[in-house]
Amino acid sequence: MEGARNGGGRTRWRWGWVVGALIAVLLATAATSRNSPRNPLSGITSKLCQCTESRKYTGIVEDCCCDYETVDSLNKEVLHPILQDLVTTPFFRYFKVKLWCDCPFWPDDGMCRLRDCSVCECPESEFPEPFKKPLHGLSADDLKCQEGKPQATVDRTLDNKIFRGWIEVDNPWTYDDETDNAEMTYVNLQLNPERYTGYTGPSARRIWETIYTENCPKYPSGEFCQEKKVLYKLISGLHSSISVHIASDYLLDETDNLWGENLELLYDRVLKHPERVRNLYFTFLFVLRAVTKAPDYLEQAEYNTGNLEEDLKTQSLVRQLVYNPKLQTACPLPFDEAKLWQGESGPELKQQIQKQFRNISALMDCVGCEKCRLWGKLQILGLGTALKILFSVDHQNYINQQLQLQRNEVIALMNLLNRLSESVKFVHDKGPYAERIVGGKISSPTSKNSL
Repeated sequence: MEGARNGGGRTRWRWGWVVGALIAVLLATAATSRNSPRNPLSGITSKLCQCTESRKYTGIVEDCCCDYETVDSLNKEVLHPILQDLVTTPFFRYFKVKLWCDCPFWPDDGMCRLRDCSVCECPESEFPEPFKKPLHGLSADDLKCQEGKPQATVDRTLDNKIFRGWIEVDNPWTYDDETDNAEMTYVNLQLNPERYTGYTGPSARRIWETIYTENCPKYPSGEFCQEKKVLYKLISGLHSSISVHIASDYLLDETDNLWGENLELLYDRVLKHPERVRNLYFTFLFVLRAVTKAPDYLEQAEYNTGNLEEDLKTQSLVRQLVYNPKLQTACPLPFDEAKLWQGESGPELKQQIQKQFRNISALMDCVGCEKCRLWGKLQILGLGTALKILFSVDHQNYINQQLQLQRNEVIALMNLLNRLSESVKFVHDKGPYAERIVGGKISSPTSKNSL
Protein backbone atom coordinates (compact mmCIF):
# COMPACT_ATOMS: atom_id res chain seq x y z
CA MET A 1 0.00 0.00 0.00
CA GLU A 2 2.80 2.40 0.91
CA GLY A 3 4.64 1.63 -2.34
CA ALA A 4 1.46 2.23 -4.33
CA ARG A 5 0.93 5.58 -2.74
CA ASN A 6 4.54 6.59 -3.39
CA GLY A 7 4.18 5.53 -7.06
CA GLY A 8 0.97 7.53 -7.39
CA GLY A 9 2.70 10.55 -5.89
CA ARG A 10 5.53 10.34 -8.37
CA THR A 11 3.03 10.06 -11.23
CA ARG A 12 1.09 13.09 -10.05
CA TRP A 13 4.39 14.99 -9.71
CA ARG A 14 5.38 14.15 -13.33
CA TRP A 15 2.03 15.22 -14.69
CA GLY A 16 2.20 18.40 -12.73
CA TRP A 17 5.62 19.16 -14.19
CA VAL A 18 4.36 18.57 -17.77
CA VAL A 19 1.31 20.78 -17.26
CA GLY A 20 3.48 23.52 -15.77
CA ALA A 21 5.91 23.39 -18.67
CA LEU A 22 3.07 23.55 -21.16
CA ILE A 23 1.60 26.61 -19.44
CA ALA A 24 5.02 28.27 -19.52
CA VAL A 25 5.35 27.64 -23.26
CA LEU A 26 1.90 29.03 -23.93
CA LEU A 27 2.62 32.15 -21.89
CA ALA A 28 5.90 32.67 -23.74
CA THR A 29 4.15 32.29 -27.08
CA ALA A 30 1.47 34.76 -26.09
CA ALA A 31 4.09 37.27 -24.99
CA THR A 32 5.96 36.89 -28.26
CA SER A 33 2.82 37.34 -30.33
CA ARG A 34 2.01 40.57 -28.44
CA ASN A 35 5.41 41.99 -29.29
CA SER A 36 5.26 40.91 -32.96
CA PRO A 37 3.10 42.37 -35.78
CA ARG A 38 0.08 40.21 -36.36
CA ASN A 39 -0.16 38.42 -39.71
CA PRO A 40 -3.62 36.93 -40.13
CA LEU A 41 -2.58 35.73 -43.65
CA SER A 42 0.53 33.86 -42.56
CA GLY A 43 -0.97 30.50 -43.41
CA ILE A 44 -2.23 31.76 -46.77
CA THR A 45 0.97 33.58 -47.68
CA SER A 46 3.00 30.40 -48.03
CA LYS A 47 0.35 29.02 -50.36
CA LEU A 48 0.41 32.25 -52.40
CA CYS A 49 4.19 32.05 -52.70
CA GLN A 50 3.89 28.54 -54.03
CA CYS A 51 1.36 29.69 -56.59
CA THR A 52 3.38 32.66 -57.82
CA GLU A 53 6.40 30.44 -58.37
CA SER A 54 4.50 27.91 -60.46
CA ARG A 55 5.16 27.94 -64.21
CA LYS A 56 2.46 28.62 -66.76
CA TYR A 57 4.36 26.99 -69.63
CA THR A 58 5.79 23.56 -68.89
CA GLY A 59 6.61 20.39 -70.77
CA ILE A 60 7.87 20.00 -74.32
CA VAL A 61 7.53 23.01 -76.63
CA GLU A 62 5.00 21.98 -79.26
CA ASP A 63 6.58 20.35 -82.36
CA CYS A 64 10.05 20.70 -80.81
CA CYS A 65 12.41 18.48 -78.85
CA CYS A 66 13.08 20.60 -75.72
CA ASP A 67 10.93 21.68 -72.78
CA TYR A 68 10.19 25.20 -71.63
CA GLU A 69 12.19 24.85 -68.42
CA THR A 70 15.32 23.79 -70.30
CA VAL A 71 14.92 26.55 -72.89
CA ASP A 72 14.64 29.24 -70.21
CA SER A 73 17.60 27.85 -68.28
CA LEU A 74 19.85 27.52 -71.34
CA ASN A 75 18.85 30.94 -72.62
CA LYS A 76 19.62 32.62 -69.31
CA GLU A 77 22.90 30.83 -68.59
CA VAL A 78 24.34 30.24 -72.06
CA LEU A 79 22.64 31.67 -75.13
CA HIS A 80 21.63 35.16 -74.08
CA PRO A 81 25.05 36.18 -72.64
CA ILE A 82 26.94 34.89 -75.71
CA LEU A 83 24.55 36.45 -78.23
CA GLN A 84 24.56 39.81 -76.44
CA ASP A 85 28.33 39.98 -76.86
CA LEU A 86 28.29 38.59 -80.39
CA VAL A 87 25.94 41.13 -81.97
CA THR A 88 28.02 44.05 -80.70
CA THR A 89 31.17 42.89 -82.50
CA PRO A 90 32.13 44.84 -85.66
CA PHE A 91 31.31 41.90 -87.92
CA PHE A 92 27.72 41.43 -86.73
CA ARG A 93 26.99 45.10 -86.16
CA TYR A 94 26.53 46.14 -89.79
CA PHE A 95 23.74 44.95 -92.05
CA LYS A 96 23.43 45.43 -95.82
CA VAL A 97 19.88 46.30 -96.85
CA LYS A 98 17.70 47.89 -99.52
CA LEU A 99 15.78 50.54 -97.61
CA TRP A 100 14.24 52.39 -100.55
CA CYS A 101 12.06 50.06 -102.59
CA ASP A 102 8.67 50.33 -104.24
CA CYS A 103 5.95 48.19 -102.73
CA PRO A 104 5.11 45.50 -105.30
CA PHE A 105 1.56 45.06 -104.01
CA TRP A 106 0.03 48.53 -103.52
CA PRO A 107 0.98 52.23 -103.86
CA ASP A 108 3.01 53.78 -101.08
CA ASP A 109 0.64 55.44 -98.62
CA GLY A 110 3.25 57.67 -97.02
CA MET A 111 6.16 57.16 -94.67
CA CYS A 112 5.85 57.22 -90.93
CA ARG A 113 6.64 60.81 -89.97
CA LEU A 114 7.88 60.28 -86.44
CA ARG A 115 11.56 60.86 -85.75
CA ASP A 116 11.93 57.36 -84.32
CA CYS A 117 10.79 55.77 -87.61
CA SER A 118 13.72 56.99 -89.67
CA VAL A 119 17.17 55.65 -90.42
CA CYS A 120 18.94 58.82 -91.52
CA GLU A 121 21.46 58.74 -94.37
CA CYS A 122 24.80 60.00 -93.12
CA PRO A 123 28.50 60.18 -94.07
CA GLU A 124 31.14 57.49 -93.79
CA SER A 125 32.19 57.50 -90.19
CA GLU A 126 32.01 54.24 -88.36
CA PHE A 127 32.88 51.08 -90.30
CA PRO A 128 35.81 48.78 -89.57
CA GLU A 129 38.89 49.61 -91.64
CA PRO A 130 38.21 47.19 -94.52
CA PHE A 131 34.73 48.70 -94.85
CA LYS A 132 35.41 52.40 -95.01
CA LYS A 133 37.37 55.31 -96.34
CA PRO A 134 39.41 57.61 -94.05
CA LEU A 135 37.31 58.99 -91.23
CA HIS A 136 36.18 62.61 -91.40
CA GLY A 137 34.23 64.70 -88.95
CA LEU A 138 30.55 65.48 -89.35
CA SER A 139 29.53 68.63 -91.19
CA ALA A 140 26.82 70.99 -90.00
CA ASP A 141 24.40 69.48 -92.54
CA ASP A 142 25.16 66.00 -91.27
CA LEU A 143 24.49 67.05 -87.68
CA LYS A 144 21.22 68.59 -88.77
CA CYS A 145 20.30 65.27 -90.36
CA GLN A 146 20.82 63.58 -87.00
CA GLU A 147 19.17 66.36 -84.99
CA GLY A 148 22.56 67.33 -83.60
CA LYS A 149 23.35 63.83 -82.34
CA PRO A 150 26.50 62.48 -84.02
CA GLN A 151 26.19 59.24 -82.05
CA ALA A 152 23.15 58.39 -84.19
CA THR A 153 25.07 58.38 -87.48
CA VAL A 154 24.48 55.56 -89.90
CA ASP A 155 27.00 54.87 -92.64
CA ARG A 156 25.48 53.70 -95.95
CA THR A 157 28.68 53.26 -97.93
CA LEU A 158 29.30 50.14 -99.99
CA ASP A 159 32.70 48.58 -100.40
CA ASN A 160 33.13 45.37 -102.38
CA LYS A 161 36.17 44.44 -100.30
CA ILE A 162 33.92 43.49 -97.42
CA PHE A 163 32.90 40.34 -99.27
CA ARG A 164 36.41 38.95 -99.26
CA GLY A 165 36.10 35.28 -98.33
CA TRP A 166 32.32 35.27 -98.78
CA ILE A 167 30.22 34.29 -101.79
CA GLU A 168 27.30 36.26 -103.20
CA VAL A 169 24.34 34.07 -104.06
CA ASP A 170 20.60 34.62 -103.82
CA ASN A 171 18.58 32.96 -101.10
CA PRO A 172 15.71 30.99 -102.73
CA TRP A 173 13.52 31.70 -99.71
CA THR A 174 13.69 35.51 -99.89
CA TYR A 175 12.59 38.16 -102.38
CA ASP A 176 15.49 40.62 -102.33
CA ASP A 177 18.31 40.18 -104.83
CA GLU A 178 21.15 40.05 -102.34
CA THR A 179 23.75 40.39 -105.08
CA ASP A 180 22.42 43.77 -106.28
CA ASN A 181 25.00 45.94 -104.54
CA ALA A 182 24.07 49.08 -106.47
CA GLU A 183 20.96 49.63 -104.36
CA MET A 184 22.30 48.32 -101.06
CA THR A 185 23.29 50.42 -98.08
CA TYR A 186 24.84 49.65 -94.71
CA VAL A 187 23.20 50.26 -91.34
CA ASN A 188 24.72 50.09 -87.86
CA LEU A 189 22.21 47.96 -85.99
CA GLN A 190 23.48 49.11 -82.60
CA LEU A 191 22.45 52.67 -83.42
CA ASN A 192 19.07 51.67 -84.79
CA PRO A 193 17.51 49.40 -82.14
CA GLU A 194 14.25 47.58 -82.66
CA ARG A 195 11.82 49.49 -80.49
CA TYR A 196 8.60 51.53 -80.50
CA THR A 197 8.50 53.92 -83.48
CA GLY A 198 4.92 55.15 -83.56
CA TYR A 199 4.19 53.17 -86.72
CA THR A 200 0.52 52.22 -86.25
CA GLY A 201 -2.80 52.46 -87.98
CA PRO A 202 -4.15 51.00 -91.25
CA SER A 203 -0.77 50.79 -92.97
CA ALA A 204 0.80 48.65 -90.23
CA ARG A 205 -2.31 46.49 -89.85
CA ARG A 206 -2.48 45.87 -93.59
CA ILE A 207 1.01 44.34 -93.59
CA TRP A 208 0.16 41.73 -90.97
CA GLU A 209 -3.32 41.08 -92.35
CA THR A 210 -1.86 40.40 -95.79
CA ILE A 211 0.77 38.09 -94.33
CA TYR A 212 -1.70 36.03 -92.37
CA THR A 213 -4.67 35.94 -94.76
CA GLU A 214 -2.90 35.52 -98.12
CA ASN A 215 0.45 33.90 -97.38
CA CYS A 216 0.33 32.28 -93.99
CA PRO A 217 -3.26 31.42 -92.98
CA LYS A 218 -3.75 30.01 -89.53
CA TYR A 219 -4.02 26.24 -89.68
CA PRO A 220 -7.42 24.84 -88.64
CA SER A 221 -7.75 22.64 -85.61
CA GLY A 222 -6.40 19.23 -86.44
CA GLU A 223 -4.43 20.46 -89.44
CA PHE A 224 -2.63 17.46 -90.90
CA CYS A 225 -0.11 19.38 -93.01
CA GLN A 226 2.83 19.87 -90.66
CA GLU A 227 4.72 22.11 -93.09
CA LYS A 228 1.94 24.71 -93.31
CA LYS A 229 1.62 24.60 -89.56
CA VAL A 230 5.35 25.29 -89.18
CA LEU A 231 5.22 28.34 -91.48
CA TYR A 232 2.34 29.85 -89.51
CA LYS A 233 4.07 29.22 -86.18
CA LEU A 234 7.32 30.80 -87.43
CA ILE A 235 5.59 34.00 -88.55
CA SER A 236 3.44 34.13 -85.42
CA GLY A 237 6.51 33.65 -83.24
CA LEU A 238 8.38 36.41 -85.07
CA HIS A 239 5.35 38.69 -84.73
CA SER A 240 5.29 38.00 -80.99
CA SER A 241 8.99 38.79 -80.70
CA ILE A 242 8.55 42.13 -82.48
CA SER A 243 5.68 43.01 -80.13
CA VAL A 244 7.84 42.09 -77.11
CA HIS A 245 10.61 44.43 -78.26
CA ILE A 246 8.15 47.27 -78.77
CA ALA A 247 6.78 46.71 -75.27
CA SER A 248 10.22 46.43 -73.67
CA ASP A 249 11.47 49.72 -75.18
CA TYR A 250 8.42 51.97 -75.40
CA LEU A 251 8.09 55.75 -75.60
CA LEU A 252 6.16 56.39 -72.40
CA ASP A 253 6.24 60.18 -72.60
CA GLU A 254 7.09 61.89 -75.90
CA THR A 255 7.37 65.33 -74.30
CA ASP A 256 10.08 64.23 -71.87
CA ASN A 257 11.48 61.57 -74.24
CA LEU A 258 10.91 59.01 -71.48
CA TRP A 259 11.41 55.39 -72.53
CA GLY A 260 10.59 52.31 -70.52
CA GLU A 261 8.62 49.07 -70.33
CA ASN A 262 4.96 48.96 -71.33
CA LEU A 263 3.71 45.86 -69.57
CA GLU A 264 0.11 46.57 -70.50
CA LEU A 265 1.07 46.36 -74.16
CA LEU A 266 3.09 43.21 -73.50
CA TYR A 267 0.06 41.57 -71.92
CA ASP A 268 -2.42 42.79 -74.54
CA ARG A 269 -0.39 41.76 -77.58
CA VAL A 270 1.36 38.63 -76.37
CA LEU A 271 0.73 37.28 -72.87
CA LYS A 272 -3.04 37.03 -72.96
CA HIS A 273 -2.68 34.87 -76.07
CA PRO A 274 -0.86 31.69 -74.88
CA GLU A 275 -0.52 30.48 -78.47
CA ARG A 276 1.66 33.51 -79.26
CA VAL A 277 3.98 32.75 -76.37
CA ARG A 278 4.25 29.13 -77.44
CA ASN A 279 4.99 30.16 -81.02
CA LEU A 280 7.70 32.52 -79.80
CA TYR A 281 9.47 29.61 -78.11
CA PHE A 282 8.95 27.47 -81.22
CA THR A 283 10.54 30.06 -83.51
CA PHE A 284 13.45 30.47 -81.11
CA LEU A 285 14.16 26.73 -81.14
CA PHE A 286 13.71 26.52 -84.91
CA VAL A 287 16.35 29.20 -85.53
CA LEU A 288 18.60 27.74 -82.85
CA ARG A 289 18.42 24.40 -84.65
CA ALA A 290 19.58 26.05 -87.88
CA VAL A 291 22.61 27.50 -86.08
CA THR A 292 23.51 24.19 -84.45
CA LYS A 293 23.10 22.30 -87.74
CA ALA A 294 25.97 24.21 -89.38
CA PRO A 295 28.59 24.45 -86.61
CA ASP A 296 31.65 23.78 -88.76
CA TYR A 297 30.61 26.27 -91.41
CA LEU A 298 29.88 29.02 -88.91
CA GLU A 299 32.97 28.34 -86.79
CA GLN A 300 35.33 28.37 -89.79
CA ALA A 301 33.81 31.37 -91.59
CA GLU A 302 36.02 34.39 -92.20
CA TYR A 303 35.08 37.06 -89.68
CA ASN A 304 37.40 39.71 -91.01
CA THR A 305 36.89 43.40 -90.20
CA GLY A 306 40.54 44.46 -90.04
CA ASN A 307 40.55 44.43 -86.24
CA LEU A 308 42.38 41.24 -85.34
CA GLU A 309 41.49 41.33 -81.65
CA GLU A 310 37.79 41.85 -82.32
CA ASP A 311 37.76 39.27 -85.12
CA LEU A 312 39.33 36.64 -82.85
CA LYS A 313 36.75 37.49 -80.20
CA THR A 314 33.97 37.07 -82.77
CA GLN A 315 35.21 33.66 -83.83
CA SER A 316 35.60 32.61 -80.19
CA LEU A 317 32.02 33.64 -79.38
CA VAL A 318 30.68 31.77 -82.41
CA ARG A 319 32.61 28.69 -81.30
CA GLN A 320 31.22 28.99 -77.77
CA LEU A 321 27.73 29.14 -79.23
CA VAL A 322 27.76 26.32 -81.77
CA TYR A 323 29.85 23.88 -79.71
CA ASN A 324 28.50 24.69 -76.27
CA PRO A 325 28.56 21.54 -74.09
CA LYS A 326 25.58 22.61 -71.97
CA LEU A 327 23.48 23.16 -75.08
CA GLN A 328 24.60 19.89 -76.66
CA THR A 329 23.74 17.99 -73.48
CA ALA A 330 20.45 19.61 -72.50
CA CYS A 331 18.96 20.29 -75.93
CA PRO A 332 20.99 18.54 -78.65
CA LEU A 333 18.19 18.71 -81.24
CA PRO A 334 16.01 21.81 -80.68
CA PHE A 335 13.85 20.99 -83.73
CA ASP A 336 13.73 17.89 -85.92
CA GLU A 337 13.51 19.05 -89.53
CA ALA A 338 13.81 15.51 -90.92
CA LYS A 339 10.09 14.88 -90.40
CA LEU A 340 9.10 17.52 -92.98
CA TRP A 341 8.72 17.26 -96.78
CA GLN A 342 8.01 13.55 -96.61
CA GLY A 343 5.96 11.65 -99.18
CA GLU A 344 5.37 12.15 -102.89
CA SER A 345 3.97 15.67 -102.46
CA GLY A 346 6.98 16.82 -100.44
CA PRO A 347 8.86 18.66 -103.23
CA GLU A 348 5.71 20.35 -104.53
CA LEU A 349 4.67 21.42 -101.04
CA LYS A 350 8.15 22.78 -100.42
CA GLN A 351 7.94 24.96 -103.52
CA GLN A 352 4.51 26.21 -102.47
CA ILE A 353 5.63 27.24 -98.98
CA GLN A 354 8.87 28.69 -100.37
CA LYS A 355 6.77 30.89 -102.67
CA GLN A 356 4.59 32.00 -99.75
CA PHE A 357 7.66 32.92 -97.70
CA ARG A 358 9.10 34.88 -100.63
CA ASN A 359 5.84 36.85 -100.80
CA ILE A 360 6.17 37.62 -97.09
CA SER A 361 9.72 38.78 -97.75
CA ALA A 362 8.51 41.06 -100.56
CA LEU A 363 5.88 42.57 -98.25
CA MET A 364 8.69 44.08 -96.17
CA ASP A 365 9.11 46.67 -98.96
CA CYS A 366 5.57 47.85 -98.16
CA VAL A 367 6.34 48.71 -94.53
CA GLY A 368 5.88 52.47 -94.23
CA CYS A 369 8.39 52.99 -91.44
CA GLU A 370 12.05 52.90 -92.39
CA LYS A 371 13.34 51.49 -89.11
CA CYS A 372 10.52 48.92 -89.02
CA ARG A 373 11.40 47.97 -92.60
CA LEU A 374 15.05 47.56 -91.61
CA TRP A 375 14.27 45.11 -88.79
CA GLY A 376 11.54 43.41 -90.79
CA LYS A 377 13.93 42.73 -93.66
CA LEU A 378 16.71 41.59 -91.33
CA GLN A 379 14.55 39.16 -89.40
CA ILE A 380 12.77 37.77 -92.44
CA LEU A 381 16.19 37.22 -94.05
CA GLY A 382 17.29 35.54 -90.80
CA LEU A 383 14.29 33.20 -90.97
CA GLY A 384 14.94 32.61 -94.66
CA THR A 385 18.54 31.72 -93.82
CA ALA A 386 17.35 29.27 -91.16
CA LEU A 387 15.00 27.69 -93.72
CA LYS A 388 17.86 27.55 -96.23
CA ILE A 389 20.15 25.75 -93.76
CA LEU A 390 17.52 23.29 -92.58
CA PHE A 391 15.91 22.46 -95.91
CA SER A 392 18.56 23.09 -98.56
CA VAL A 393 21.10 20.68 -97.07
CA ASP A 394 20.21 17.13 -96.14
CA HIS A 395 21.78 16.45 -92.73
CA GLN A 396 22.15 12.77 -93.59
CA ASN A 397 24.19 13.56 -96.73
CA TYR A 398 25.85 16.70 -95.42
CA ILE A 399 29.33 15.61 -96.57
CA ASN A 400 28.19 15.37 -100.20
CA GLN A 401 26.55 18.80 -100.22
CA GLN A 402 27.95 22.27 -99.83
CA LEU A 403 26.22 24.84 -97.68
CA GLN A 404 26.69 28.34 -99.11
CA LEU A 405 25.82 31.39 -97.06
CA GLN A 406 26.36 35.06 -97.66
CA ARG A 407 27.95 37.26 -95.09
CA ASN A 408 24.67 39.17 -94.81
CA GLU A 409 22.72 35.95 -94.20
CA VAL A 410 24.96 34.99 -91.29
CA ILE A 411 24.61 38.49 -89.83
CA ALA A 412 20.82 38.32 -90.15
CA LEU A 413 20.68 34.80 -88.68
CA MET A 414 22.66 35.64 -85.54
CA ASN A 415 20.88 38.96 -84.98
CA LEU A 416 17.52 37.21 -85.34
CA LEU A 417 18.56 34.56 -82.83
CA ASN A 418 19.58 37.33 -80.43
CA ARG A 419 16.24 39.13 -80.91
CA LEU A 420 14.34 35.93 -80.14
CA SER A 421 16.60 35.22 -77.16
CA GLU A 422 15.87 38.68 -75.75
CA SER A 423 12.13 38.20 -76.25
CA VAL A 424 12.09 34.79 -74.57
CA LYS A 425 14.05 36.19 -71.62
CA PHE A 426 11.79 39.25 -71.29
CA VAL A 427 8.63 37.13 -71.37
CA HIS A 428 10.11 34.74 -68.80
CA ASP A 429 11.31 37.54 -66.50
CA LYS A 430 8.42 40.00 -66.81
CA GLY A 431 5.54 37.78 -67.91
CA PRO A 432 4.32 36.57 -64.50
CA TYR A 433 4.41 40.08 -63.03
CA ALA A 434 2.65 41.58 -66.07
CA GLU A 435 -0.06 38.95 -65.92
CA ARG A 436 -0.68 39.66 -62.23
CA ILE A 437 -0.90 43.43 -62.49
CA VAL A 438 -2.46 43.76 -65.95
CA GLY A 439 -4.35 40.51 -66.19
CA GLY A 440 -5.77 41.32 -62.75
CA LYS A 441 -6.97 44.70 -64.03
CA ILE A 442 -4.38 46.58 -61.97
CA SER A 443 -2.60 49.39 -63.81
CA SER A 444 1.10 48.96 -64.52
CA PRO A 445 3.19 51.53 -62.61
CA THR A 446 5.57 51.96 -65.56
CA SER A 447 3.16 52.31 -68.46
CA LYS A 448 1.44 55.63 -69.04
CA ASN A 449 -0.13 54.72 -72.35
CA SER A 450 -0.33 51.98 -74.90
CA LEU A 451 -1.01 51.53 -78.57
